[in-house]
Amino acid sequence: MSEGTTEKSTETKITEAQSAALELANLSEATRNEALHAIADAIEAKSEEILEANERDVAEAEKLLEAGEYTQAFVDRLKLSDSKLADIAEMVRSVAGQEDPLGRTLAARELDEDLELYKVSVPIGVLGTVFESRPDALVQIAALSLKSGNAVILKGGSEAAESNRILYEIIREAASDVPDGWAQLIEAREDVETLLDRDDAVDLLMPRGSSAFVSYVEENTSIPVLGHTEGVCHVYVDSEADLEMAADIAFDAKVQYPAVCNAVETLLVHESIAADLLPGLTARYRDAGVELRGDDRSREIVEMDAASEEDWSTEYGDLILSIKIVDSAEDAIDHVNTYGSKHTESIITEDSDHAAEFMQSVDAASVFHNASTRFADGYRFGLGAEVGISTGKTHARGPVGLDGLTTYKYHLEGDGQLVATYAGEDAKPYTHRDFEGEWSPGRLADR
Repeated sequence: MSEGTTEKSTETKITEAQSAALELANLSEATRNEALHAIADAIEAKSEEILEANERDVAEAEKLLEAGEYTQAFVDRLKLSDSKLADIAEMVRSVAGQEDPLGRTLAARELDEDLELYKVSVPIGVLGTVFESRPDALVQIAALSLKSGNAVILKGGSEAAESNRILYEIIREAASDVPDGWAQLIEAREDVETLLDRDDAVDLLMPRGSSAFVSYVEENTSIPVLGHTEGVCHVYVDSEADLEMAADIAFDAKVQYPAVCNAVETLLVHESIAADLLPGLTARYRDAGVELRGDDRSREIVEMDAASEEDWSTEYGDLILSIKIVDSAEDAIDHVNTYGSKHTESIITEDSDHAAEFMQSVDAASVFHNASTRFADGYRFGLGAEVGISTGKTHARGPVGLDGLTTYKYHLEGDGQLVATYAGEDAKPYTHRDFEGEWSPGRLADR
């Protein structure tokens, strides 16, 4: 067992993670899966300790809620429960049950007879993560990092410090067969500055937070950044929508869990069906405690507060919804591309042409047809879990699961070939023939 989280410098933790990553990359899938199951079992066995630590975090957060510094939604994201811990443990087991992302042959090509090139999936190396108040994020990120053979440096929000510490210690102790140092916890703001400077040891940064924070990270490091920014998500109810379906989806997208990044923040409604949809739907919203803000045309149909220009680009993360009436699918697309955060968008329509236009024209990581934006989630996508939802376009986009935490290398299997043979006037031609095959060391010699 290594020293506690506060007894080492951040520099030391990063260096240890770098060393552990080299060993972890060669750890068998069976060993990684066994460690994940041990982590899940430990979380269930030590649920009382976890909840006690979480209660301390929540108590402090509630004081700041009373002082007006936190929102209720923020505090709700922080809370753990027996059922949530059971879900977290199940998530870890789900990650263990995913296909091994490592050692897969992504492509195979014959360059010449007995000269074969293989593109093989491998871990990225050392991941650095900075994430928000949800303590379950720490477990998700650690589990996915372990399964994908990556070492990880974890930095959660100070509001969840007690919860993060106990979860980190449980993970570290349970995964005793994994190279020591594979997971590290840093806590201070200055630790993040140290992390951003270590381009010699850290291979990928994954910040989760506001656009301003992600931009700050990108501007202050030379390490590649995979950003998870706000979710300014939209549901557009088209002129050809099934209105009962539309109302159910729009309600689910806002109310089912409003504090997360895939909850809808703006409802766009085609002008031809607005008078039929909005009265009943807004009544449902109000019964659920949703504060409504609308443009001038929607306020002519239903009484609500006026939406400001700022509302259209705001991630509320709470029971607040802005509503706008549009004249066409093209107007809806233009609004989404102007104000959206490239996270998740949805169109509700029975017209396949309208759906295709919206889905192909909207610039977002995920675009849905007749489905709630809340489906934008690694677990729901069958990825086991996610380290975040990337709103950028490289190298991963949308919910980032195991595949997003791998890269590849090329393995060339030969039998004494020389480049000189393929150069000059009498150069032998390459065959460059793709074939089906899996790389294994000494593949040619074993034939």
